[in-house]
Amino acid sequence: MPNVNPTRMELTKTKKRLSTATRGHKLLKDKQDEMARQFMVYLRLNKALREEIEGLLSEAMRKMALAEAEMGKSSLEEAMMITSASRSPDYLTKSIMSVSVPDIDFGGDISSAKVTGGISYGFAFSSERLDFAVIAMNELMPKLFRLAAVEKTCSLLADEMERTRRRVNALEHIMIPEMRATIKYIGMKLDDNERSSIIRLMKVKENIKED
Repeated sequence: MPNVNPTRMELTKTKKRLSTATRGHKLLKDKQDEMARQFMVYLRLNKALREEIEGLLSEAMRKMALAEAEMGKSSLEEAMMITSASRSPDYLTKSIMSVSVPDIDFGGDISSAKVTGGISYGFAFSSERLDFAVIAMNELMPKLFRLAAVEKTCSLLADEMERTRRRVNALEHIMIPEMRATIKYIGMKLDDNERSSIIRLMKVKENIKED
């Protein structure tokens, strides 16, 4: 039995709360569905990026191994000690269904941008295979940053989906049923009180007639 005062004011207040909760439940349910759709989009993107990166990384490592075989390990390490001027990506954020997620920007299409400005070691004692390997690595870096951002986005969306699911379940299975039960209880008590009042008035009227 609900622990409320069965008055018309309480009935009106509970009905307003029920209406608000019902609208909130619908909005949260819509948010949950849209977040699930966005999550699947990023999950597929994550899978595609991983497969692409694994292929590119294997090819870059193959080229690096060929360069090492041609130049020798010491010459390769000496050439790689001279690094080119690098440019760090811009770490931005964007909102997906009110969830702030990372967005890496390289000043253009992140899938094709290059992290470094070029090869800075000398060409006299280096192998052409090393050039190809370094270029491949440079072109791979933006995709690695992109993959990290996508994986973080998937994690943040999964956490928010779980919180939204708990709110939806709390409204659907606890709060809304309780408010409906309270409205039903107050309505029954008000009906009982009204019937009692009518009976009392009828008795008073009968007594007046008898008098």
